[in-house]
Amino acid sequence: MHVRLVPAVAAVTVLAAACATAAPAEAPAPAGPSDVSAASPAPSTEPTESNPPGDIPDNTVFIAYRPPGQPYEIKVPEGWARTNLPTGARFTDKLNSVHVEALATAVAPTEASIRAEVPAGQEIRKVDTVSRKGGSAVRAVYRANSSPDPVTGKVILDEVERYEFYRAGHKGILVLTGPVGADNVDPWRTISDSFTWK
Repeated sequence: MHVRLVPAVAAVTVLAAACATAAPAEAPAPAGPSDVSAASPAPSTEPTESNPPGDIPDNTVFIAYRPPGQPYEIKVPEGWARTNLPTGARFTDKLNSVHVEALATAVAPTEASIRAEVPAGQEIRKVDTVSRKGGSAVRAVYRANSSPDPVTGKVILDEVERYEFYRAGHKGILVLTGPVGADNVDPWRTISDSFTWK
């Protein structure tokens, strides 16, 4: 006797296919913490901007200063402490200072005379004649030790720019002082360019 197995095999095949179709698809696993962090932007590697000691900030505002009874005007950084002088003032902020005054003299300053104004023993970097908006001036650039800090006693090496302007029997003296290495080229130029006779 021969047994027909073909229908049985077919039935088994259909049943297996039905089970496979009915089985629910596996849901994707929720994203874990590692997936969230992977999608987050990487921290910036750009260095945080900071000003070296003595650097005058780029956003400094300059205001006009004209001492009573004096024939000149100049712009100085707003908010700096002021010490009045007989014919001008000294402005200070942290490690920087601006000193301005006028003296009566019948002789115009020269490169030789301004060199002689530099305190003995200081390192003279440059002596020249420069053009500024208020007129020409002789300039001496030199280095000198600062006064000791009143609290710490620390002394730093300063770069000093001394300008001397002249008109009609008056010598305008402008001295800009800041630590060696500070990038104050632009603010010093702003101040020296602003000196004008009135």
